[in-house]
Amino acid sequence: MSAITTHILDLSLGKPAGGVPVELSVLRGSGFAALGAGKTDSDGRLRTLLPADAVLEPGVYRLKFDTKAYFTAQATQGFYPLVEITFEVREAGGHHHVPLLLSPFGYSTYRGS
Repeated sequence: MSAITTHILDLSLGKPAGGVPVELSVLRGSGFAALGAGKTDSDGRLRTLLPADAVLEPGVYRLKFDTKAYFTAQATQGFYPLVEITFEVREAGGHHHVPLLLSPFGYSTYRGS
């Protein structure tokens, strides 16, 4: 099964960040092409960026998080209106989990499992 999933934790609140709009795209030539989109669930997770029958090909992918929408919904001002994480899939198939640790004035990421 091929998958790209994400999980967002709001470090300033110490809880998952639900309702964050996320877009997945892949680099095709000189630009990115949309593959999927959704919002994180109440546990801050998004598991459905690709169709269940999708085969993940090697390439450069990007997750774009609409953090402004999230912070606005939390009645909080953030510094980063968008967070974009670009990463490379080197082997076809497999599960790639890309978590985001978020606060109003900073963020970090890592390759999850």
